Amino acid sequence: MPSAADSDDRRPLIVHVVFRLQVGGLENGVVNLVNRLPEASYRHAIVCLSEATDFRARIRRKDVAVYEMHKRPGQDLGCWRRLFWLFRRIRPSLVHTRNIGCLEAQIPAWLARVPCRVHGEHGWDVSDPDGSNRNYRWLRRLHNPLVHRFIALSRELERYLSERVGIRKPKLRRIYNGVDDQTFHPGSSDALPEGFRDDHCIVFGTVGRMHGVKNQTNLCQAFIHLCAQHPQLAGEMRLVMIGDGPLRQACIDQLAAAGRSEQSWLPGNREDIPALLRGFDVFVLPSQAEGISNTILEAMATGLPVIATDVGGNGELVAAGTTGALVPANDPVGLGTQMAAYAAQQHLRRMHGEAGHQRVAERFSLAQMLHAYAGVYDELLDERGVAH
Repeated sequence: MPSAADSDDRRPLIVHVVFRLQVGGLENGVVNLVNRLPEASYRHAIVCLSEATDFRARIRRKDVAVYEMHKRPGQDLGCWRRLFWLFRRIRPSLVHTRNIGCLEAQIPAWLARVPCRVHGEHGWDVSDPDGSNRNYRWLRRLHNPLVHRFIALSRELERYLSERVGIRKPKLRRIYNGVDDQTFHPGSSDALPEGFRDDHCIVFGTVGRMHGVKNQTNLCQAFIHLCAQHPQLAGEMRLVMIGDGPLRQACIDQLAAAGRSEQSWLPGNREDIPALLRGFDVFVLPSQAEGISNTILEAMATGLPVIATDVGGNGELVAAGTTGALVPANDPVGLGTQMAAYAAQQHLRRMHGEAGHQRVAERFSLAQMLHAYAGVYDELLDERGVAH
């Protein structure tokens, strides 16, 4: 493992704290920052409160250290001590924690006298899907004096931090996720299995961890409803669900019980997401809660129309009636009805997909995201008198 402590290196060391380095939108965003911010300007390290998985192989830079704290469930004071001594040893210029599960790492960062401290809110916790948990609000308020900048990934999260937590607006920044349009772009693909890539097939697909608020069982119900209500289209319908987690087997069983196993494909986690997306006709996100969804942006960059539940930041990404459609959460009938509209109108799929591709290029590029994060880091380093 490379060492992050190098007294001869004048570049500021940015330490990114995540709960677990695994497949996910938050983690993908961290890896994009580490890989894409100018190497001549910043060093990076990633601290995992629990552990790192094979996802760490996506880090392309050779000078990035990854540390695992092996935190026990609940309060683990030993983890705080390990963080404190790690920060003392590697001497970061800036610590950037993400989401409520990592906020407590701000305390050892403060005790270790890390000069710049940033916290990002990427989306709601699985146990607090609408931000109503009073204990979580108080936890954020208690940590507020330790944090120099809060970054919200959506307008909804920015409003929550300002109005319900009480973060002063000068400390707040809103930065949308950005998508790599060199990797995610329109085109053809043969990544889907036989029977899912024929010209007559209409493939509805989703990508994401299959658990909790992602609510893929809602999409299964909608697909079953779609096929039952439109038997003339049922033979052409296909459902692809990429990802793994506790809901995967539940979805497989649900589709089998409805006699739709032959029309569905749930392969678990995959590494060829860009190619798989190019095999979809419509992207569907059935979540109960979201921050700013990377998968929506990736689907739009691929030229797909997007049907998403009207929660979190989804409405900030999907222009309803122009690039896709927004439907209520936990409404499989409404979701199925919207899926039927796209199934029956190829020209609508094409028109909304092209508009989504253009919207990503104009508002949600990776270059815009990198520029925004570098701006926050440089502003804070200057403000705190840290040479860089």
